[in-house]
Amino acid sequence: MELTVRGRTVFAATGGKRCDPALPAVVFVHGAGMDHSVWALQTRYFANHGRAVLALDLPGHGRSPGPALDSIETAGDWLIDLVSASGAQRATLVGHSMGAIIALEAAARAALRPGGGCAGLSIERLAMLGVAPRMPVHADLLKAASAGDHAALEMMVGWGLGRRAQLGGNAAPGLWISGGSLRLLERGDSTALATDLAACNAYRRGVDAAGAVACPTLLLLGEADRMTPPRQATEFATAFKDARVTVLPGAGHLMMIEQPGETLDALVGFI
Repeated sequence: MELTVRGRTVFAATGGKRCDPALPAVVFVHGAGMDHSVWALQTRYFANHGRAVLALDLPGHGRSPGPALDSIETAGDWLIDLVSASGAQRATLVGHSMGAIIALEAAARAALRPGGGCAGLSIERLAMLGVAPRMPVHADLLKAASAGDHAALEMMVGWGLGRRAQLGGNAAPGLWISGGSLRLLERGDSTALATDLAACNAYRRGVDAAGAVACPTLLLLGEADRMTPPRQATEFATAFKDARVTVLPGAGHLMMIEQPGETLDALVGFI
């Protein structure tokens, strides 16, 4: 489906079902350089189990025209506006990596608004995958992304997948996790990727935002995540009023691609 946010068109996948604003919503926010398709399994499940689903293409990604949003704080405000534009009254935010800190900012900002929400919108739960209080980006990756160098995509896949996924490891025979992840990034806009990574690198508000979040929060981490190591996020959880930590054994940073079933199970148990 398409929504209009601040005068611009935004695409959101709905898991194969009509997005009914009368149902509690689950809003999925992808990471840097990616799009809604990373949530294929999770969106189908929730759409068929009593939830309205919105898996976004952030501006400049997938089917949503650019330019990309240039800061996490700006994106957090934008996400509140998008959920409000959908007509949802109750929403759970689910974000991965960059999308996780965008969802964090949105939940924090919504909680600080009068009435604890925005125009009748209540953020009921927050789930963050592959997250840390700060998201610094390696200088080599920033440089390659800024230059539009394909090496940036190769670094993201090489660093983003756990060892089992690097060797194959897809539960569906004939599918290649590394190759599929690379193709996904290659479909994206190189300028948007550079903007995303710069925004992540500049973000400093993680702990402060966590303290403002009022709703129950899940930090879903990959045991083998080299981009946001779980030891950082385990301590991060103490900054929230109500947070739990789940670590997926053997998973890297791209857990919803590497271990879609295990990721779904963790989200279902929380939501």
